[in-house]
Amino acid sequence: MTTERFDTDVLVVGLGPMGATTAVALATYGVRVHAVSRARWLADTPRAHITNLRAAEVLRSLGLEEEIRKQATPWEWMGDTPFTSSLAGPELFRMRTWGTGDDRYGDYRRSSPSTMVDLPQTVAEPILVNAAGSRGAVLSFHTEYVGSAQDESGVTVRLRDTVSGVEYTQRAKYLVGADGARSRVMQDAGLSVEGVMARAGTVYAQFRGDLSKYVAHRPSILNWIVNEDAAVGEIGLGLLRAVHPWDRWIAGWGFDVSQGEPDLSPETAKERIRAYVGDPDFEPEILSIAPWYVNEAYAPQYSTGRIFCGGDAVHRHPPSSGLGSNTCIQDAFNLAWKLAFAVTGDAGPTLLESYSDERAPVGRQIVTRANQSRRDYALIRDALAPESPDSARGLGKLTSDSPDGQRARALLEAAVDLKQYEFNAQGVEMNQRYASAAVLPDPDAAPEVFDRDPDLFVQATTRPGAKLPHAWLVDTRGQRISTLDVVSGSSMTLLTGRAGRVWVDAVEALSHQRLRAVVIGDPGTEDLYLEWQRVREVGESGAVLVRPDGVVAWRAQVAPTDAGQCRALLEDVVAQILGIAILTPTV
Repeated sequence: MTTERFDTDVLVVGLGPMGATTAVALATYGVRVHAVSRARWLADTPRAHITNLRAAEVLRSLGLEEEIRKQATPWEWMGDTPFTSSLAGPELFRMRTWGTGDDRYGDYRRSSPSTMVDLPQTVAEPILVNAAGSRGAVLSFHTEYVGSAQDESGVTVRLRDTVSGVEYTQRAKYLVGADGARSRVMQDAGLSVEGVMARAGTVYAQFRGDLSKYVAHRPSILNWIVNEDAAVGEIGLGLLRAVHPWDRWIAGWGFDVSQGEPDLSPETAKERIRAYVGDPDFEPEILSIAPWYVNEAYAPQYSTGRIFCGGDAVHRHPPSSGLGSNTCIQDAFNLAWKLAFAVTGDAGPTLLESYSDERAPVGRQIVTRANQSRRDYALIRDALAPESPDSARGLGKLTSDSPDGQRARALLEAAVDLKQYEFNAQGVEMNQRYASAAVLPDPDAAPEVFDRDPDLFVQATTRPGAKLPHAWLVDTRGQRISTLDVVSGSSMTLLTGRAGRVWVDAVEALSHQRLRAVVIGDPGTEDLYLEWQRVREVGESGAVLVRPDGVVAWRAQVAPTDAGQCRALLEDVVAQILGIAILTPTV
């Protein structure tokens, strides 16, 4: 009998947020991973930047949250967002965004041990890649994916060294395509996207310049400009985005894609930037000018056989709502533990198939949400538009005491309420509910009813398919730890209470290397705040089985009274979730 030799367990194509996070997670879990990029290095433009709570929790689980917080713009500087005639000019209105307002701050703090941060892709990718390399991942730049062919036991991948031109092959058990919106891996795998590409366009001009005197009193990552120079394109507003507070920026404006390529001259960019700042003498240092196009497309299927795709390859959308890199990071987190289990023989094909079943609906949701957030700016434009050729517009209309002014202010209030679904949509970010073979529904639970708007507000639950709720526990040092910290790692974790020690015996009897038990209430995980008791939704003898990605896979309201029944039940549950027979060791 011969054993086939593989060059690596998993080959990842692409080192953006999805590819780099996959590499970090796999290396952390002890899996051999080779990640390649045809570029000479990482992101050269800031691109994605908003890091929401769920993505921050993923980075926390991977041991990167502290480094992320050191290098990111902090949460408290992100959200006093102005809509203004210019940075120096009169404001039309402000929004408290990303949960920083008094009415939402508590919601964001209660739902997670982490906070949002602003982390440009130029900063995020080096952190991720450095962590992957330091944990054992093999990293290759100047390496182009050429093609692949899969069979029953693995994938043969053709690669080319772009410096020497030498082409070679590698044999991997699994292939991950994280190679962006023009994914060759996805094309070769026969996967496709549905929707519309390049339906609108925007120009981004990167520049340096100290604008702190205009923004220090209202710190915000996004500053929306409402003036005649900005009234172009689908949104009809200009943008000044702070890449690094407050001396590195992006100016953005829309253009009509039907008219061909926009004017990308430095002179035009400087003119617009000065108008947005409101200072004709401001001299920006232009770093780059480039267009990008608004896509509204998603893949209904993320995988085929041993090939898996994620990130921008499978969901293509504008940055509105700040869902891009966050969704990429979560794709990776969902996939990595399943690959790790499969590599070691601890899972069957159905577990890997659950990746697409769980993530494709999320991809479709965020593509729809991001594009709708762009369309929703129409209500702001309507509020500011003149009622007739001779009537006031913009700020003049809002400050008028005329009937037109009254109508404009009422319409603007409705517009601000609508924009909550872009800027304070915590539910969109955190309320995913997975349905797949890797989730066993609770047969005793009634259909879930959301107490508040599910797009705006998080509803914590231990229902299978939902993210485990955050609750503060206390460790042996008296320090707070989150329930999310308790379940982090490369194993499934069964949580129970002091009355549920029969579950601990069952886990020990099962003796599975990917399963462990934690008794909340014992030293190290004391529920001194009684927060877990309030959110666990099972009895003290019950159990909540949590996957390595923090998602509840199964729960039991109470423990069986018979130890043998408990062991048999848990054995069956784990076998169903992993798609492989689990045999209790004989004594």
